[in-house]
Amino acid sequence: MKNRILSSLLLLLIFIPFIIKGDAFFAGLMLVVGLMAFKELFDLKLKEKKLSLLIEVLAYLAVGFLILNHYQSNELTLILDYRILTFLIFIFMIPLVIIGNNEKYNLQDALYLLGSVLFIGLSFNLVILIRNDSISHFIYLLLITCFTDIFAFITGKLIGKIKLAENISPNKTLEGFIGGLVMGTFIGMIYYVTAISNSIPFVQLFIITVTLSTIGQIGDLIFSQIKRYYHKKDFSNFIPGHGGILDLFDSLIFAVITMILFMNIL
Repeated sequence: MKNRILSSLLLLLIFIPFIIKGDAFFAGLMLVVGLMAFKELFDLKLKEKKLSLLIEVLAYLAVGFLILNHYQSNELTLILDYRILTFLIFIFMIPLVIIGNNEKYNLQDALYLLGSVLFIGLSFNLVILIRNDSISHFIYLLLITCFTDIFAFITGKLIGKIKLAENISPNKTLEGFIGGLVMGTFIGMIYYVTAISNSIPFVQLFIITVTLSTIGQIGDLIFSQIKRYYHKKDFSNFIPGHGGILDLFDSLIFAVITMILFMNIL
């Protein structure tokens, strides 16, 4: 618990200046964090088999390219044309023929890498675009996910009894889920009406905030299921008390993806 709190405070001190500064500084930070997140997913595959150095290098370059794609834009649209998608498909599918050995590289490997590259690359690219569009909306999103996680953890520890998804994450409880949902929604809404706008209808804002908090917790469970499939407790031990980058950003990644659906309303 102590390590978790200290790590969180240190991360805040590191991240806050980049969030405030924005632009290329924040994009550069997200590039580093996104590449580290991709490494954690990639390492799961590498534990099963060793892939060629060329494929590894191409995968990291592809993730970096997607994260920084139109990084100076503040248009909250998916700026990815078919040429980019086609190129990525070629990168991971053509080696199936060149290598010609399913033991060394097969369709499952290719699809795993393609999916991981697109998922991490586009997610962290959207983080950058949301920050570019509005630091206030970005903070709103951070408050929802952070306080949802904090109070889900605290409530679960204090009064949690009913298991939420025991086969996926044995420590998560229904009480923790509800506690995180209530506080994440409450704090997110308070911030929005005081710091952004009080003109949005209450019911509309409530539905959006509840949805973001809920999807964030579902994202946490999705990543927990991935860890369980690969028999891992944490994605890495990079952050004391938290685990890896993906253990820290799991809720935010899915909340960011969901936020795009609501930006025209907010």
